[in-house]
Amino acid sequence: MKPTTPSYDELAGTWTRIHHFSHLQSIAGWDQAANMPPKGNEARAAALAEMAALIHRLRTDPRLGHQLATAEQEPLTALQRANLREMQRQWRASNALPERLVQQQQLATSRCEHAWRSQRPANDWAGFVENLRPVLALAREEAGLLSAQTGLSKYDAMMDRFEPGMTSAQLDSVFGEVRQWLPGLIRDVRARQASETVVNPVGPFAVHAQKALCDEVMRMLGFDFEAGRLDVSAHPFCGGVPEDVRMTTRFREDDFLGSLMGTVHETGHGRYEQNLPRDWLGQPVAHARSMALHESQSLSFEMQLGGHPGFVHRLAPLVVRAFGNQPAFEAQNLHRLMTRVKPGPIRVDADEVTYPAHIILRYEIERPLIEGDIEPEDVPALWDAKMMELLGVDTRGNYKDGPMQDVHWPQALFGYFPCYSLGAMYAAQWFAAMRRALPDLDARMGGGDLAPVFDWLRDHIWSQASLWTTDELAVRASGEALNPAHFKAHLEARYLG
Repeated sequence: MKPTTPSYDELAGTWTRIHHFSHLQSIAGWDQAANMPPKGNEARAAALAEMAALIHRLRTDPRLGHQLATAEQEPLTALQRANLREMQRQWRASNALPERLVQQQQLATSRCEHAWRSQRPANDWAGFVENLRPVLALAREEAGLLSAQTGLSKYDAMMDRFEPGMTSAQLDSVFGEVRQWLPGLIRDVRARQASETVVNPVGPFAVHAQKALCDEVMRMLGFDFEAGRLDVSAHPFCGGVPEDVRMTTRFREDDFLGSLMGTVHETGHGRYEQNLPRDWLGQPVAHARSMALHESQSLSFEMQLGGHPGFVHRLAPLVVRAFGNQPAFEAQNLHRLMTRVKPGPIRVDADEVTYPAHIILRYEIERPLIEGDIEPEDVPALWDAKMMELLGVDTRGNYKDGPMQDVHWPQALFGYFPCYSLGAMYAAQWFAAMRRALPDLDARMGGGDLAPVFDWLRDHIWSQASLWTTDELAVRASGEALNPAHFKAHLEARYLG
């Protein structure tokens, strides 16, 4: 006879309701970014604020505290215990925040992000800052409340929303080490690549042809179009829910590789979502483990796979079919184009060697911003100084390609940026583990067989969802917790080997 777990069962029902409301919230947010006419923003912001308050109310229902405590004493399976752990985590975080704050944040971020879309191309830093101030004030309030509840520093409490267990002390160690070897690696790779001949593609590249190419590559990468779609937005993202994944990209007629590799990146996110365990859907344990783990999937696709000669060899004929034949589309030249190392101001356009510098810069600015040590008006000078120090790039006066370039701060995603570089480190670690388990992996990828990669990721990452803590999952998948040495080894092997 099955043991009775009445409190746990009630909790599971509550979280299923939360999942359904979150589904609608996510689709409304996607539509706001991809389809909504500009005059709809105030109404949409109010509707999303109402939905955020409703979900917050469900997560902070006074009855949940008793149910969570009672469920602890019930005869639960290992899976149910993991799910209860994730419920408790969400419940604690939600109870730290008043409903008023949740609603105000949704309104402030909706307004700031919507205005940012026109302020960024206009290089309007002064206008942007006025909208950012209320977003930052609310984020600081949230950080203070979460810090009091968790005992973490304010920035660590914000980062814990995306990367449970990660601390700025760990980041200072990891990023400090990268700061030591990255400038020399960039210099050495650029010196080597200076002697290579690279043929640049000749555009324009029609948007409809780019869209068709992106769709074809997504299919090659296993994306299920019966459970998701690709659209256009100001900033590429992957949203929706596992049953209905909404991805976006953006197109430029003079550069097809930006949209193509951005789509490959988002497809990694999308496949992770589509392959989360369906039997657990609606429960916290079925969520992606963390945002660094999520970024490890997008970067496994974009960098580990996308920069592999075997993938590019398979990609080249598709590019020719989309845009016609030209010397730039020969596989070796295409690979050189996709692995050029050149410091530039834009994070999303950065190569994988210079990319960590963009993340370190943002981390070193947003941490004191949340802690209250600097104010928004201090950001441009800090940005310019760090951009010159880390990459030798001059961004003075160029706000749109400087501190206004990302959507994260308008959306109050403070603490998210480190996840990108942590994700790149995990991705290198996953592929090191794959190569140990599958010594012929590179040969198979060279022959165009990507199935071993997808099978390994499905078995070790996608299907595990939030069953384990991040460290436990990493150890089970690769034999060790996060080890940044794999990332350095990957870059040296690809670019200097």
